[in-house]
Amino acid sequence: MGKNKLKKFAEMETMDCVFQFPFSTLMAGENEMRGHWRERFFHNDNPIVLELGCGKGEYAVGLGQRFPEKNYIGIDIKGARMWTGAKMVTQLGLHNVAFVRTNIELIDRIFAPGEVSEIWITFPDPQMKKVNKRLTGTRFLSSYRHVLEDGGTVHLKTDSPFLYTYTAALLRENALPTLVDTDDLYASGMADDILEIKTHYECQWLQRGLTIKYLKFRLPHNIKLREPDIDIEPDTYRSYNRGFIQMPQLMAADNDEKTE
Repeated sequence: MGKNKLKKFAEMETMDCVFQFPFSTLMAGENEMRGHWRERFFHNDNPIVLELGCGKGEYAVGLGQRFPEKNYIGIDIKGARMWTGAKMVTQLGLHNVAFVRTNIELIDRIFAPGEVSEIWITFPDPQMKKVNKRLTGTRFLSSYRHVLEDGGTVHLKTDSPFLYTYTAALLRENALPTLVDTDDLYASGMADDILEIKTHYECQWLQRGLTIKYLKFRLPHNIKLREPDIDIEPDTYRSYNRGFIQMPQLMAADNDEKTE
């Protein structure tokens, strides 16, 4: 591990807005914050909103600045990325934003039933080959219902046509109340102050001419979720570390520039 990462990890240990629960503690059910986030960290009764797979935390920080009447928690397993958002929270003096370093699968060990009112999923890996790893698949939606209030809101922003098509089909299959559905957010006229918050990776997708898709829906507790029976065309580009896109036409263009 590089020295820079080690330095960031060490610094995060000193940040009040960062929580890193040992796996053994969570599995033993000994998390003292579960069910008590409002009283023990935020010191208010405001709604709690999660950003799952938060990366650098742009949405958690941006929303926290715009809506001081809500509490925001970014969740990711990548500590080096999370450091960026945590550093911003510290520098800005925000008291309504926190970060938790953990696997998303463990959120029911982090939050009590109904403790969360809203969830943002911003530019996740579409997991085209593994449905059980898709953050909008039935496995994860069922997990969210353990912590989300009944009928709570879920937002998806994605560059992936595959994930957008899959999620829209899942919403139809299960008759989940869909509040917003667009396959080109910035051309739709729907983008407002909230939706125009752009993550680091979203900016890269836009620079490469990709459209941003957005779905907003409610997640009732009383519906037995089913996977849609649908064949979906795979994405024509592939992301690996979310900092690099492999697209034939772009790669050719890049090579042309390097040879000029």
